Amino acid sequence: MKLYKKILALGLTASMLGLTACSSGAAETTAAAESTEASAETSAEAASDDTVYKIGICQLVQHPALDLATQGFKDAVTEALGEDHVEFDEQNANGDAATATTICTNLVAEDVDLIMANATAALQAAAAATGDIPILGTSITDYGVALDLSDFNGVIGGNISGTSDCAPLEEQANMMLDVFPDANTFGILYCSAEPNSKFQADAVQKTLEAAGKTVNIYTFSDSNDLASVTTEACSNVDALYIPTDNTAASYTETINNVAQPAGVPIFAGEEGIMAGCGVATLSISYYNIGKVTGEMAVEILKDGADISTMEVRYDNDPVKEYNPTLSEALGVTIPEDYKAYEG
Repeated sequence: MKLYKKILALGLTASMLGLTACSSGAAETTAAAESTEASAETSAEAASDDTVYKIGICQLVQHPALDLATQGFKDAVTEALGEDHVEFDEQNANGDAATATTICTNLVAEDVDLIMANATAALQAAAAATGDIPILGTSITDYGVALDLSDFNGVIGGNISGTSDCAPLEEQANMMLDVFPDANTFGILYCSAEPNSKFQADAVQKTLEAAGKTVNIYTFSDSNDLASVTTEACSNVDALYIPTDNTAASYTETINNVAQPAGVPIFAGEEGIMAGCGVATLSISYYNIGKVTGEMAVEILKDGADISTMEVRYDNDPVKEYNPTLSEALGVTIPEDYKAYEG
């Protein structure tokens, strides 16, 4: 980091002054060394006070969940470092992986001190852009899947770590059975371009089928075929599950315009999707995982933590929530231990 270079230069200056003083008497040498040490400490403190950390942020797409994660990150960093000691270069790829690649390449060229990559495609773009600058991901369901790691055990290594938005998937599936007790056929709807969505879909499908339910998978390639695929799904299932899918989260109105008239309720993987088109969710707090990511950034930048040894961190307190408006409109009875979503 830039601060470390300043301190190293100060240390070399101190050593040269100490060598020069060796030709004098012992008392004079001691005094010179003490004076040099005090001067170095004072200068180091001044350098620390003057340090401005430049942090690049690449967010894949704008929607409430990712927006909250970015805000939580910025709040945590600013609170710890102070507004005068951090500069954010925040950019949004508008859902396009190629744009995310361009953003991350430019951030590396700017020699930022750290990159925060919000969502899987943003993390992949950052990882391809640099093997040196620290990268912290957030809103990533599974880092092993996102980075194609066959032996992922919680620590990625190298210059990457971060936080996960994965809620307990088996628990989500079992909750669906409680929310939709009369459903025999479930549909799972997600974007085929998002590997983390498939990871969630596979886990939920396994649990539902183990409970004796029929599960149909429906994938859309992008927003252009979302309405038609949702229409097909709603004509064949009793209820739908949508995982933490960025494309779906950006087009909840499109999904709801099909599902609600068809009378098909949706259990969502996260709060933002539920607010737009679902009746219930077991959701982590995206603001909280953003804050945790920001705290990790401070550990790296200010405290000198080694990112290669940092475990991926999780929100261990997911919340059961329901959408009062949609659940009432669809006649879905929500268990009493769910909290009403207030927006």
